[in-house]
Amino acid sequence: MGKTLREGKIVFHVKEEFYDGGRVTVDEAVDMIANSTIVNMVGKCCVEKAIAKGYVHPLAVLNIEGVPHAQIVKL
Repeated sequence: MGKTLREGKIVFHVKEEFYDGGRVTVDEAVDMIANSTIVNMVGKCCVEKAIAKGYVHPLAVLNIEGVPHAQIVKL
């Protein structure tokens, strides 16, 4: 949290006011995906767990400075 990641032309701010909605375990966070319409994930543990549960395709993950980022939009 609070970091800025850079890779090529990408500048990605991991802002606390956006990503820090409260502390939960990785399992709890990934379980919330079932009831969410838009999801933004940053970090190896949560992105890998979301892939394992079939929420995110591995090729849809963007790595910025080696940190995985994934987005889910359910229509």
